[in-house]
Amino acid sequence: MSPEPTDRLDAELVRVAGRVVETRRDLHRHPELAQQERRTAEVAAERCRELGFAVRSGVGGTGVLADIQGSGAGPTVLYRADMDALPIQEGDGARPARSEVPGVMHACGHDGHVAIALGVGEVMAGLRDGWRGTLRLCFQPAEEHASGALPMIADGALKGVDHALGLHLWTPLDAGRVAVTGGSLFGSADEFRIAVRGTGGHGGLPHLSVDPVVAAAHVVVALQTLVAREVAPDRSAVVSVGLIQGGQAHNVIAREVELRGTVRAPDQELRERLMRRVEEVARAVATGLRAEVEFEMVAGCPPVVNDPASAEVVRRAAVEAVGEASVEVARPITVGDDIAYFLERVSGCYFLVGAGDPATAVRPPHHHADFDIDERALPVGVSTSTRALLAWLR
Repeated sequence: MSPEPTDRLDAELVRVAGRVVETRRDLHRHPELAQQERRTAEVAAERCRELGFAVRSGVGGTGVLADIQGSGAGPTVLYRADMDALPIQEGDGARPARSEVPGVMHACGHDGHVAIALGVGEVMAGLRDGWRGTLRLCFQPAEEHASGALPMIADGALKGVDHALGLHLWTPLDAGRVAVTGGSLFGSADEFRIAVRGTGGHGGLPHLSVDPVVAAAHVVVALQTLVAREVAPDRSAVVSVGLIQGGQAHNVIAREVELRGTVRAPDQELRERLMRRVEEVARAVATGLRAEVEFEMVAGCPPVVNDPASAEVVRRAAVEAVGEASVEVARPITVGDDIAYFLERVSGCYFLVGAGDPATAVRPPHHHADFDIDERALPVGVSTSTRALLAWLR
């Protein structure tokens, strides 16, 4: 008598668990920056070939697509994992693996994302007689620059795809937990640049000049009212100025000050409104102080918005993986992710897998030199993802 499908799935999940951890540690030791992910891409491509996938390398740069067919005709589901690391020197804390590349580390969990995707591919290959359609693994470069998804899409990543799925390891959430939402998960991520121009002059004779430092300071303060007074209290949005540059001496009034910042919003309407208001406020405030403004918006990526029906598939899969009590509704978070471009074009879901050590109260945030994941999150990611894929492909 052949084993039940659930028994086979459980056995496959146990079988691949150790290799997923080993892969994550190997990738952590060899991090690569955006569009330099050659070793990571080769690791993914070679492993997929061994599992029987048809592999395309060099997709949209250093991206990899790997397709495997089930036992019959059916939909095509894309599973996306981002590959790039960050230009950060890893901290000195104890951890199971350390970066061997000076000044570069996986400080956001992308090493775990690739390892999970390969684990998912191995499980699905082992069960291919029990599902129909096509699984496409997508190993994407340059997520940290929000510049990897669109080139892969232009190079055919979404051709024939019916659904898209992905996850993000998330250390603010305890390992063993999963968070899913049927709406906005991550916000948009756009950059603005403001040049505030005056006339320059003597620091002791300010009345003879137009001071762009003072005008820029008022612009920064005024921009903070956009969220505080123009966004509903029950909605998440961010307007942050992260760079101010201007002046060369303490007693010289500068001729120009540059401001650069970011706008994050949970939906397209608020995204567009906030970007418009940043420019309007900057011009109005600076003009009132006799300065001039040059404004530039550098579009990043749109919000990550899940399809409710797809999110329900993932929620059920998570309940099967970790139990009802360990699955929660994800609240919108004002970070960005260019999986948004995939989810704009096909129905799908991006969800969070807890990767924080439940015994640790203080956890270094993502993009921090001391960031690390609790590796108990890895099998949760494989299990939840595989169960969701099977729900679409059976």
